[in-house]
Amino acid sequence: MGKVYSPKALSALRAEWKREGRTVVFTNGVFDILHRGHVEYLSAAKRLGDVLVVGVNTDASVRRLKGPLRPVVTQDDRAYILSQLVSVDAAVLFDEDTPLALITSLVPDVLVKGADYAVENIVGREVVEKAGGTVRTIEFVPDRSTTGIVETVLARFGAK
Repeated sequence: MGKVYSPKALSALRAEWKREGRTVVFTNGVFDILHRGHVEYLSAAKRLGDVLVVGVNTDASVRRLKGPLRPVVTQDDRAYILSQLVSVDAAVLFDEDTPLALITSLVPDVLVKGADYAVENIVGREVVEKAGGTVRTIEFVPDRSTTGIVETVLARFGAK
């Protein structure tokens, strides 16, 4: 399914990338209703290394974090769409509320989150820094969000 890998297959790829001396960047998120903000964020993340791996919350994880009406787009579709972006080298689903287990398994060279996170609060920071890696944040594109898209759709097509 595109460049969507199981955690086990991703672990084998990580070993290969390490042998090749490639810098692995990791980020994660829901990526529900993919929009320009997501694409620009992922492009910026990719520029921080050679390989970009994106962790994608499963549907069950999204419901726990964002409520029963989310996600709008299924986990398989979200992971596949992300995997087809030029900037994304691999996508992997995770069912936990945080990507800590995935980060611990992957041990990326660079861990990235949006600038709405303080670096010291980013899940997995300790794992990455202990291994000699770095943790970075990237600014969001203003006025671009899934919530904004949902609100626009409801306002335009909701109760008629």
